Parts: sequence; structure tokens; C-alpha cells
Amino acid sequence: MCRFIETICIRNGEAERLLWHNERLNHTRHEVTGLIGKIDLSGWLDIPAKAQSGVFKCRVTYRETIEKVEFEPYKMRQVQSLRMLIADDVDYRYKYANREKLQQLFAQRGDANDVLLVKNGFITDTSYANIVFRKGEKWFTPDTPLLQGTRRAFYLNEGSIVAIPIRPEMLEEFDEARLINAMISLEESSGILIEKISW
Repeated sequence: MCRFIETICIRNGEAERLLWHNERLNHTRHEVTGLIGKIDLSGWLDIPAKAQSGVFKCRVTYRETIEKVEFEPYKMRQVQSLRMLIADDVDYRYKYANREKLQQLFAQRGDANDVLLVKNGFITDTSYANIVFRKGEKWFTPDTPLLQGTRRAFYLNEGSIVAIPIRPEMLEEFDEARLINAMISLEESSGILIEKISW
């Protein structure tokens, strides 16, 4: 059976948005294994002394139960350009530990910093993050993500972003793009010029 992961942001010793990670982990376990009993990640995160200050990435590997919990310092990747690729055969509805297909696509980025994957004619995600687009003062995200990210879910829930279908030919309607994931907030993410997103 496949293994799955949750990537949790640990900021100054505190785990961020654990409610959303618990929800996705338990949804995945139920969908894949049929297990109904729930896991609360707070009981599995023994945050080490080194992670009590600064930003750390916590990687939780699991199947039926938690198999491994790892902590490492986090440094944000700078992304200023994206290459769009067709990825009709990619399935990442669960956060699989095996990212081989995504890594193969990332290797095709050419001189861009990352890839922006297009599935069945609609924009989805980059190789490691959900994407949001600004139009004026409003933020939009594709309603066709490869992965339902926890920070994306949080922003949708609070209404700070709106999910809509976005095709590549619609990009010129937006002012900028930003990447978000468990480790990167909308405020921390650096803006990507729309003209820096191309085939």
C-alpha cells in the first residue's frame, strides 16, 4: 500500500493549522483503508528543542498509523518563473510520499524555477504548492487542484481566496500569482509576474 505524508509548519515550537492536517490525514486513511478511527497528530508531535525557535518543516509519514515524524529547518524556495506543462495523467488527490511523477515533471522546467501543471485544460498546482492569482484586491485559486492543500483550505474557509476554474488562456486577466502551501503563507509568498508564466 502507498505511504502518505503530512507536512506541518512548526513556527517557534508551535504546529500551525493542526486541525486541517488532522482532517486531511483522517480523510485519506478512511478513503484508502476504510479505517474509521481518527488520529490526532498533536499526540504524535514531540517537537524537539532545536525547533522551538524559527521555522521548521515537520514531515509525518503514515499508512494505517503514523510511521515516522521528522523535523528539519525550513528555507523558502524563491520562485519567480513557471513553465506550464500538460499533466493529464497525474493523480495526486492524496498527499503521497512517492513524488516520483511530480519530480519527473519538475525536471522539465527548463530555465523556469518550477512547473505549473495543466490537467484536462485547467490550471492545477505547481510541483510542490497550490497557486493563487490576484485580480485587483481579490485572490483566486484554481478549483481543480491536484492536491487540496491545508493552507488553501484554510484560506477558502475564511473567504480570503475564492476557487474558480482557470484555464491557461485566462492568465492575462490577472495581475500576479503567488504560491501557497503548509510552509508558505500568502503574505510571505513572493509575487510572480504573469508574463513569467509561459509554455
